[in-house]
Amino acid sequence: MTREELRGVIDRLPETAADLADRFAGRLAFGTAGLRGPLRAGPNGMNLAVVTQAAAGLVTWLKARGAAGPLVIGYDARHGSKAFAEQTARVATGAGRPALVLPRPLPTPVLAYAIRTLGAAAGVMVTASHNPPQDNGYKVYLDDGAQIVPPADREIEAAIQAVGPLSAVPLGEPGEILGEELITSYVDGAAAVVEPDGPRELAVAYTPLHGVGAPVFAAAFARAGFARPAVVAEQAEPDPDFPTVAFPNPEEPGAVDRLIALATANGADIAIANDPDADRCAVAVPDPVRGWRMLRGDEVGVLIADHLMRRGVRGRYATTIVSSSLLKALCEARGVPYGETLTGFKWIVRAGDDLAYGYEEALGYCVAPRHVRDKDGITAALLVAELAAGLKAELRTLTDRLDEIAAEFGVYATDQLSVRVDAPHEIQDIMAHLRAKTPDALLDEPITSVEDLLPDADVVILRTGTARVVVRPSGTEPKLKAYLEVVEPVVEDDIPAARERAAASVRALRTETAAALGIW
Repeated sequence: MTREELRGVIDRLPETAADLADRFAGRLAFGTAGLRGPLRAGPNGMNLAVVTQAAAGLVTWLKARGAAGPLVIGYDARHGSKAFAEQTARVATGAGRPALVLPRPLPTPVLAYAIRTLGAAAGVMVTASHNPPQDNGYKVYLDDGAQIVPPADREIEAAIQAVGPLSAVPLGEPGEILGEELITSYVDGAAAVVEPDGPRELAVAYTPLHGVGAPVFAAAFARAGFARPAVVAEQAEPDPDFPTVAFPNPEEPGAVDRLIALATANGADIAIANDPDADRCAVAVPDPVRGWRMLRGDEVGVLIADHLMRRGVRGRYATTIVSSSLLKALCEARGVPYGETLTGFKWIVRAGDDLAYGYEEALGYCVAPRHVRDKDGITAALLVAELAAGLKAELRTLTDRLDEIAAEFGVYATDQLSVRVDAPHEIQDIMAHLRAKTPDALLDEPITSVEDLLPDADVVILRTGTARVVVRPSGTEPKLKAYLEVVEPVVEDDIPAARERAAASVRALRTETAAALGIW
């Protein structure tokens, strides 16, 4: 099939010259996010040849480090996912390692859960998460149920490069298809994150965004005692083309329009969206002035942290350098250990052996590290529902709780500036510009510190007395991202005024940051 695709590209030369050159510009590199790229023939794309090579390198690396146990494999409903999972299983069994394959397209957290439950040597999840429909990916987990970190990524990449002709890679049987009892076990553990005797009266609207989350989400909510959520009908079933959204990411404009319409029509208390592989969780709430609004990832992250602390869940609460600093303030006030890591759950779950909770601003939450050692959009949704139901029983809302936190700590307003580029060197050029011409002030306040995390990470952090800007390249997309934060005190209990001042400051900070990056 890939040969036919390439023949078609060649037959249309010279108009396809740029496409052909890009397909062979290099090999899709394996990194800490595994593989992710466009579905297309050629070494610079996701296809069976590239997946075969990656799987062969992975099983070779596992053998070299003496890793015992099977390889457990999951997949979502994207184009090619099932075929890539089956090929990975055949490469594993061909190398003499048992392969256990999830029974159908399932959320990424189920795969992460299965690794430790089944005593696997490693896990592979075939997914591109919330990338566009033309992409797919290949995510690798270690035997501890966490995503790979250096030096494992470099070692696996070296093993992949050392794979000889693909025709010489032995292929075995398609592996063992796991039974439904694994999903039942995951659901039971997910439901256990909420307390058994709390309020359950809550009307929830939900969308899986054409992904694989709906059946497991519904089962977990039912097992926890919540009423069945109302589901956006047009987005309820998996569809790899994501026909109702321009981009299958709940953070993107318009992605949750149908969810908000359903929540409004049904009089829902909250609205929840998972991304297509259900490892992220987005939450919307009704606002009496502005109508429904999406909560920012930092808002949900702090709400869950505050809720767990109030429930008495002890241990370390962690987030990343790009998330709001409000969690740190919360931990200091409550006498709770705090952890701060580089971006990504591969780092968050390694914030300490005592980790109780971790989150990142990009809608990722690990609410039960002993259940799933990764972000999990289903258990996060359950905790949000538990909190919302408890507040509803007291005639309060999530918005009310956010206001109470703001009254105690001030308004921590966050935003993000993203710059999509056509070529990787553009990101390098912008970072070089920032390092060479770092501003002396932001928002009329002097820069009090400049942190450059090279060589460990390509990150620059600027701080003033009340603001912070973190600039870094995206790890999964051709983007440069600047994370903005402003802290505004609440004066005379006037929270709306503080929020207005903070919003104005963030808008100004956005403009000044763009100028500092040399993009406007």
